[in-house]
Amino acid sequence: MAYKALYRTYRPSTFEEVAGQKHIVQTLQNALATNKIAHAYLFCGPRGTGKTSMAKLLAKALNCEEGIGHQCNHCSNCLAVTDGSHPDVIEIDAASNNGVDEVRDLIEKVKYSPIKGRYKVYIIDEVHMMTSGAFNALLKTLEEPPAHVIFILATTEAHKVLPTIVSRCQRYDFTKVDDADIIVRLKTIFAKENITYEDKALESVAALADGGVRDALSIADQVIAYSGSNIKEKDVEDLFGLASIEEKINFIQKICEQDTKYVLDKMHQFVDSGIDIKRLTIDLLDILKDTIIMNETGDDKLLVKLTSEQAENLTKVIDNSSALEMINILLDAQKEYKYVSNINTLFQITLLKLLNIKGEKPKPVIVEKETEPKIEQKDNVVSTPINTPAPSITKEESKVEEEIMDDVPINKSVFSDLASDGEKNKLDEEKLIEIMVTGNKEMKLNLIAKWEGFNKYKLHPTLGKFASLLANGRPFVMNDKILVLEYQFQHEADKVNIIANQKPLTDIIKMVTGVETKLYALSRNESYESSRSFMERRQVSKLPHLTCEELIIDIKGE
Repeated sequence: MAYKALYRTYRPSTFEEVAGQKHIVQTLQNALATNKIAHAYLFCGPRGTGKTSMAKLLAKALNCEEGIGHQCNHCSNCLAVTDGSHPDVIEIDAASNNGVDEVRDLIEKVKYSPIKGRYKVYIIDEVHMMTSGAFNALLKTLEEPPAHVIFILATTEAHKVLPTIVSRCQRYDFTKVDDADIIVRLKTIFAKENITYEDKALESVAALADGGVRDALSIADQVIAYSGSNIKEKDVEDLFGLASIEEKINFIQKICEQDTKYVLDKMHQFVDSGIDIKRLTIDLLDILKDTIIMNETGDDKLLVKLTSEQAENLTKVIDNSSALEMINILLDAQKEYKYVSNINTLFQITLLKLLNIKGEKPKPVIVEKETEPKIEQKDNVVSTPINTPAPSITKEESKVEEEIMDDVPINKSVFSDLASDGEKNKLDEEKLIEIMVTGNKEMKLNLIAKWEGFNKYKLHPTLGKFASLLANGRPFVMNDKILVLEYQFQHEADKVNIIANQKPLTDIIKMVTGVETKLYALSRNESYESSRSFMERRQVSKLPHLTCEELIIDIKGE
């Protein structure tokens, strides 16, 4: 007997076996239970998501000998629907039967009563392929068919179906099936086929299927033919030209390190080994997305592609702003793939853009106790790690510093106490964009070199609270008129923006760094959103054109 493909062998035989599409299954089951059956249905959605299978299941539920809504799979009606021999369930391929003559023949037969079941069910697949004349010929029959006839139209391109046809049908939109549902279906089938597997191999198959259960089963067929009854992740990677997750993570790390030679050499290795560049681009986007999610939430349950350890390692080498800009560049490339004759060349150009995101690297600044944390540059905006630990201070050093700090000439009335509540300064997104446009990178780098100076004032009896608050932040953007700080936590940024705290904070900044400036603070979430907006507007040349002299800053201070 000839081999039967998995997707044909394991078509769902009941509504419960359908992978995904729970909203459609529930609606159809309720309609059958209450006998509210429409005369025409339109099933639309991506290929391989179960449209034709659902149509056959509905036909089975309408004609099962145990009653409407049942799918016993052992009565003569159910068995005949399953093997395609039921005389009252007529499947028509509109791709090859799309003319007026074929539709007229269908209309002529519609009036005849069912031979075996309760209903005659016409399943018209790829209905969008029908000609306008055929649609118009079907229109009247579709609007008022005989009571014993039900039409089920299926299409991957609903927008090509005449609105007059759509309006006469109950429309059901099939969505791509979640990878988790596809994996559950694969596990069920593999158990019946006595096939062992690695979980990672199933994840790779589901990712390749892109939401299509039929595609997943076809891919599984190929993998079984290649590797036998024991499926490994490496088999899927070799067969379909996929890079391992470790290779892709290392690839992104090398891009962040701006190792141009390695990245371009690796790209040629990917191409030579048959790696699908489009698939690789999607995987890189997923990895970058997971990195941002981990950086923002710290919750590994939200990760899709990476493990907690992998995501945490990546957050050490790439900040959110850079990851977002990389995502935008890859998304642009993804859009262009369909228009270029040589995808490899476009991908190479894309990699060169990624390698140059950070621009010129600043020289490392040497401070008294340890080197300054690595600075990530991006035009006028420079991001630095927020949670870099301050240099440790020994007890002996602390004693000496306290003696010195007691002699610091300060106005104690100004530094009376750090306010925790009160009226705050507030800058809208447009004003923040203007500040970022007029940012001075050199000024900011010079300030960062002096920022550790606040640490030695943390124990000062008067200045300590103010110095600690400033030390916990990092300069985000700066120009001649204002310094914007970035904080990991919102409550710290709010304290900086309290008007009552403005003068003591700007006074201590002047005392420690020599810089006299207005001050504003953002939480890490707010700085991320501002950076994202800045990058998006820069890409479409929508940034405001102004100089620092033209910038108006409304920051109050007591």
